[in-house]
Amino acid sequence: MEATATVQKLNPDSLIENLDALGAVLNACVRDGAGVGFVNPHPLEESRIFWTDRVRPALEAGTRSVLVATTCDKVVGTVQLDYDMLPNQRHRADVAKLLVDPDNRRQGIANMLMTELESHARQIGRSLLTLDTETGGPAQSLYESLGYQITGIVPRYALAAHGEHYVSTTYMYKLL
Repeated sequence: MEATATVQKLNPDSLIENLDALGAVLNACVRDGAGVGFVNPHPLEESRIFWTDRVRPALEAGTRSVLVATTCDKVVGTVQLDYDMLPNQRHRADVAKLLVDPDNRRQGIANMLMTELESHARQIGRSLLTLDTETGGPAQSLYESLGYQITGIVPRYALAAHGEHYVSTTYMYKLL
């Protein structure tokens, strides 16, 4: 089932206006086991701090974009594009933190966010996108369905969200 969602780009002020919703989405995804850099138990305040201390400064510096998907004026998903690259890499950007609230998955929201992210990347002159994702996880299948190619796998790359073992990560790319 496809979602009736809208996607918009946030600025530093609108990020703060949506801070509680963004924190809730990140928190729900980590609780659900998403390998996005955090380990359970994951307090909601830690999610809020991530958005204010890590993401907002990059928005203010103009080196990152944040897209959010909303349904019925509720944030249900988000993705980031990091384009803070060295001079010889200004043709590329990194995809980061594709998050869809677990209650809103399997509705096309992640696909919609990635389509908008790729369009935005083209608009700012990026022709190569790179990302990493947990090997064998549902996100890897999504990225492959969108045309991302595997470049390699790093074993025991990160601690799983539930903290019980290490997981491998798969590096992927897409030429736009």
